[in-house]
Amino acid sequence: MKPWDTYKSDLSIDLKKHHAPTTFLDKIAYWTVKSLRWPTDIFFQRRYGCRAMMLETVAAVPGMVGGALLHCKSLRRFEHSGGWIRTLLEEAENERMHLMTFMEVAKPKWYERALVFTVQGIFFNAYFVGYLISPKFAHRVVGYLEEEAIHSYTEFLKELDKGNIENVPAPAIAIDYWQLPANATLRDVVLVVRADEAHHRDVNHFASDIHYQGRELKEAPAPLGYH
Repeated sequence: MKPWDTYKSDLSIDLKKHHAPTTFLDKIAYWTVKSLRWPTDIFFQRRYGCRAMMLETVAAVPGMVGGALLHCKSLRRFEHSGGWIRTLLEEAENERMHLMTFMEVAKPKWYERALVFTVQGIFFNAYFVGYLISPKFAHRVVGYLEEEAIHSYTEFLKELDKGNIENVPAPAIAIDYWQLPANATLRDVVLVVRADEAHHRDVNHFASDIHYQGRELKEAPAPLGYH
């Protein structure tokens, strides 16, 4: 892994921040995400490794979709993006590394892989259309998805601390990517992944707020990226 492919999570980030839904679109976004949690809880229950794998296959989609659409918009208009294209694509890459890590941990079964294929296909197309219609709604959905991700990883940590999930050594890919110590464990990985999700939460709520103010993303510099 090359030095520029590594990343340090900000473990001091506020994990409890929540964007209270006030507008009609906010409330739709909030309850859309809440409704998606119900079937996930039923299917995966307390298998948090598999839950994380499913979560990350979905979470890696919005950044790529948003980045690609902003890229095309920048080309059409002959203008800069204020750093947002790179920010969103880095978000997608960061989420992809979460997936690569939890693939090593969860060892998904064939039917779980098939479910991932189906869910990702549906979500990619739905998010693509949603972003075309309303970027502010799309970013708000991701903000709330990340809030749910923080909750899921917090529950994951509780199960690890109780001993219900074995705190195995961290996969090599995680040690390299997050620059973790050689003796890092699964708990260390969950901590840095949860911090990443909090960063994505803040970025996407900020992006949605910009659109609510009637501005385009390029008019407000993107938050600091990952490197």
